[in-house]
Order: sequence, then structure tokens, then C-alpha cells
Amino acid sequence: MSGNYEGFYSLRILLTIIFAVFLFMTGGFCISAMAGESASLTSSDSQIPVRMQYLPGEIPVLYKNAEMTANASLNAITAIPPGERTFENTVLAFDRAMSDYNDYVNPLTLMGDLSPDPEVLDEGLCAADSYSAFCNHVLTRSDLYNAMSGQIPDTPVKIRLYNKIMDEFERSGLGLSEEKSSHIGELKTELHSLELLYNSNLNSDNSTIEFSEEDLKGLSESDLDSFERTDDESYRIKLNYPNYEAVMTYADSSETRERMYTAYNNVCASENTKLLEGAIELRTKIAQETGYPTWAEYVISDRMAKNASSALLFLNALKEPLSVKKDSDYKALLAVKKSIDPDSEEVFRWDIMYLKNILLIEDYNFDEEELKEYFPLDNVLNGIFNTTGKLFGIKFVEIYNTSVWSPEVRLFEVSNSSDGKVLGYLYIDAYTRDGKYTGTAAAEVIAGREINGTYNTPVAVIIANLAPPREDKPSLLTLTDIWRLFHETGHSLHVILSESPYGTLSSFKVDFDFVEMPSQTLEEWAYDEDILKSMSGRYDNSSEKIPDSLLKSAIASKDVNKGFDYSSQLADSLIDLYYHNSKTPVNTTEVWYDTFEDVFEADYPDNIRPQASFGHLMGGYDAGYYSYLWSKVYALDIDEKFWEYGMTNETLGLKLRYDIYSKGNTEDNMAILENFLGEKPGVDSLYEFMGIEV
Repeated sequence: MSGNYEGFYSLRILLTIIFAVFLFMTGGFCISAMAGESASLTSSDSQIPVRMQYLPGEIPVLYKNAEMTANASLNAITAIPPGERTFENTVLAFDRAMSDYNDYVNPLTLMGDLSPDPEVLDEGLCAADSYSAFCNHVLTRSDLYNAMSGQIPDTPVKIRLYNKIMDEFERSGLGLSEEKSSHIGELKTELHSLELLYNSNLNSDNSTIEFSEEDLKGLSESDLDSFERTDDESYRIKLNYPNYEAVMTYADSSETRERMYTAYNNVCASENTKLLEGAIELRTKIAQETGYPTWAEYVISDRMAKNASSALLFLNALKEPLSVKKDSDYKALLAVKKSIDPDSEEVFRWDIMYLKNILLIEDYNFDEEELKEYFPLDNVLNGIFNTTGKLFGIKFVEIYNTSVWSPEVRLFEVSNSSDGKVLGYLYIDAYTRDGKYTGTAAAEVIAGREINGTYNTPVAVIIANLAPPREDKPSLLTLTDIWRLFHETGHSLHVILSESPYGTLSSFKVDFDFVEMPSQTLEEWAYDEDILKSMSGRYDNSSEKIPDSLLKSAIASKDVNKGFDYSSQLADSLIDLYYHNSKTPVNTTEVWYDTFEDVFEADYPDNIRPQASFGHLMGGYDAGYYSYLWSKVYALDIDEKFWEYGMTNETLGLKLRYDIYSKGNTEDNMAILENFLGEKPGVDSLYEFMGIEV
């Protein structure tokens, strides 16, 4: 993202595995989170919940086997004589077949984003491409559609399952001519290939930028030591987010920050801009083939917003009140800049992070570098797991001696704290490395669902790109890093706590503008004084807690620059809808510039192509980026309950678990929310949170 939100919402859908709206359509140290316990449980269990390590050459063979098995199961459904077809042997059999296929293939396609072996990485990407082609083909099979049509479900959950499945077939052209349906499938396969290539370009990009030591004045020795030295004693810096954040926050030289800003926002500029514009054209064709005027109308029609107009109305209503907040932020930053250079007349986009940091230090007495000393990764994970463990009545135990795709990946078993029942497993891949997906995300690997009378144990993964440990220091986290991990834990628990009987309705396969609600709900726990205090511990003396003055300053800092931050998010959301609500080809650069200049009422740098690295738009959030703001309304309404009754209120936490996290998509999403709240949600909480008046 651009401006002060670059990397802030790095969450994207890893296609075929993450946050799928529909099952197959589009997505040592030991920790215990038992209430009142310290992290003392250990395990040397060699248990492997799912195979997550592959040798070169294995994935193509395993994928082919998965597809053959799925085809056999699907063909068995269509072979049933019409008079013998039932809901159980058609619709439920279809859900089982595709859920089995999904569970088998997800780990394979995940390797296309995470494997450190380049050959396995490529094979994972190829598996993801084949996955898309297969799923698109399935949804054009009129024999499957006809076999399930007219079957009568006998419970509300089965009715919902039937409607979701049949709707996806119809949105893929079933009910249209066979020729048109087939063409839609071909367009979707072509589209997915562009999306995969776009993200592969980002994951494999090794672009660097060089600076002299003088250029980097203001950065800490720790940051400088993490950069590569060149023969002439300059620094060669990879264009990943941790490096970008360090330079943009601490480099005193405006020229250095401008160079870094320009380089970072031009990653894959040429090739990925073309891929994005090609994808937008394909999406428009698919929408129009299925009877919708635009892609935005096509994808939003089955979401809570219902149509593009509602989403745009919601976003545009934020524009004016946010503008007032943004202008106030701008004046504060400009005052800081004038204190450094009295001749300054303008705050440039490459100034924002730097000036904000100075503002935090001078006006709030908050130094992020000082705060990091108290939050090594192990402490943070321990704190998050203890907090969510108390809320949801669960505990986390680390599993050792298990096969993982990279040595630093960790595995945790999640179980009920009351009876020890295993609920699921959570992998954490925390550190940045070459070839890895570059953002922060959560993925469903195995879906929770009923299989032959037992519940299939769900598996999730959290992906982050934190700076790895060094010889003298562990990985140290900023407040934003902690916030992100709470967010992704929310997504992961939506997977692990699911009790849906059907894979199609499991975990976060909910309405897309509801997906971010469980994760955004947990974000506010990152700013609770008691929780932060409890998880703190200086990296070289774990008994030394964060000083109260620093803690209070850190929490106060969350409101600094909110006008800029949310204006950037608003601009990104509008850009996404403008791209995808057009009936004609889009010049993505022009739309980007025009929208940012409209929202910020200022010129935008004209030599960058940030859309080329806006992975959300090629990872499942196309015409859906508004969902972050839309879902934030719901999340804040839930948070208000905890602010009233206590952030670790176990009764309210269990209600949240069973009313929302466990439900998946088994009930109408608004009904699920209103059942928890006891009332209808309202937008007032969002305005209050942003500090704006209407």
C-alpha cells in the first residue's frame, strides 16, 4: 500500500488456500495459553498433522494423484441414475469430494509461496495454476450441476450449503449456453495464470538499492549491520518491507528517503502493471459474459454490501470527515518539518514515516527502537497465546521434531483447556527469506469438517516477514508487528475454532466483507496496557518489564497520524473499485494518481507504479479491498463490548468463540453478528475510532 500504510495491511489471499469465499473458488521455547499458566508445557511429539515438506519432483506427482481422485469422485456422482439421486449422494458427496481435494492440494500450493527450494517453489506455483484450471473446469460441468439441481435439503445449514454451491456454478455460467460456460472457464484459468505470475514476480524479486554510510545517517547500528556491505563500503539494501520501513523511518536525508520511496514503489513496475491491467480486462469480460456490467458488480453481488454502489457510498461518506482529520495530521507533520528546516513548505510522501517518528519522540516521548527491546518474538507469541487462550478457553503447546518446509518454521497444537481435546494445529513462518511471500498473511491448510462421524482437525498457518534473529539479539518486534500478529491470529483461530460440518462453509469462507472482522476484532488487544505489560520482557533480561511511561506513550501513539493512515486506506479501497467498476480497459496509473490526488487534495509523485506491488488486487481482494473498512465497523462494535466488560472477560470471550468464530458460514453473517451484539451494528464506532466527527 502507499504512504504510511505501506505494508500495514499486508494480508492477502494466497490463492487457492487463503480466505476463499467459496471452498474452491476464490483464498527451545514452548508456549501454553492455559488461563493462569506460564509457558511451561513441553513436547517432543513427532506428530505431523499434515505433510509440509517435499523433495523436488514430488509435488507434480502428488497433485496429479489428487486430481485423478477428485475426478473419480465427481464422476461417480454424475453416474448415479436420476431416480436414485439424493441430497446426500450428490450435494454432500460433492462437498466431500472438493473438500478432500482442497485439503490434499493446499499444502502443495502453499509451497509456491513458502518453499526455500527454488525447484519446489516453482512446482508449488505450477500446482496452484493446475488447481485453478481444475476448479474452473469443475464449475463448468453441466452434468454435475444437473445432478445436484432440485435436490431438497432438510436443515437450514444444508439449505445454505446447497445455495452456496449452486450459486457458484451459476456464477460460472451454468444456465447459459455450454459454449459460453466453457469460455468463462477458460477466461478464469487465464486470469489465474496472470495472478500467479504477478505474485511470483513479487516473491522472486531481489531488487536492491545502494546507499553510502552518510546517506543512511540516522539509522541504528543494528539496522546497518543487517544490510549487505559492498566492496566500496556502501550498503546494498534489498527492497523488502523491513528494510524500507527502517530507511523511511530513520534516514535523516530527504534525498535518501525519496530514492528509497521511489525504488520500493516501482518494484516489478513494468511487468506487473501490464499483468494487472490484463487481469482487469479479463475480469470485466467474465462479468459481462455472466450478465453483470462490471467485475465489481459481479463479485459484490453475493457479499454483505450486495452491490458496488453500496460499497462506494460507504467509502465516499468517509471522504469528507477523514479529510478534516488528515489536514490536522498534515499540519502537525509540517510543523515538525519546519522545526528542522524553517524554509519547508510541503510534506512529501517520503517524509511521512520519518516525521511521524520524530513527532512520537518529541510530543509523546515514544521511541519505537526502545520499545522493541522489550518485545522479542517469543514473548509476543507467548502473550498472544495466553491472551487468546484465556478468552477462548484454549491452550497452545509447541510440537517439536516435526517436518516443516524451512527450519525456522514452528508448529503448535491447539486444544481445549478444559478437557484437552485437540482442536487444530498452527504453523508459524515468521522470518523474511528469499523467494518467500513478502507480506503478512494467514492461510487455511486443512479445513475443519465432519468426516465419517469424526471431526477433521483443521490446520492453519501464519506467515510473517520479521527480521530474523542475530547472534546477539532475537527478533525484536515493533508495536505494529504485535498488532499484525494479533490480526493473523484472529484469522487462524477462525480456522481452528470452526465447527462447521461442511468444508464449503468452514472457517473464513464467509461473505468476503465479513472475512476481516474476526481478525480486526483482535487487533485492539495489541493496545491494551495490561496485555502489553504482561507479554513484555527485555530481550537480555526477561524479568525486566516495559516501563510504565514507555508503555503509556506506546498506546497513545496509535492515534497519531490516523487521518493520513485511513485516508491512504480509503484511497486504496476506492482505486480498487474504480479499477473494477469500469466497463472499459483501465489505465491503472492514471486512476491511481487521480484518486490519491482527490483524497489527499495534493499532487502525487508521478514516477512510481505502486499498483505493481499491490498484491491484494491479484490475490483475491479485487473489488474487495473495501472489506477492511467495512469489516472494521463490525469489529469495533464487538470491541466495544470488551472495552465495557474487560479485554480478558472469559464469558464474553467464549461467547465470541461460539457465536462467531465457530460458526464459519453456516448461518447468515449479519444474523451471526447481531446474535453476538444483541443489536444491529452501526458506523458510529468507526468514526469514533478514527477520531472524526460527522
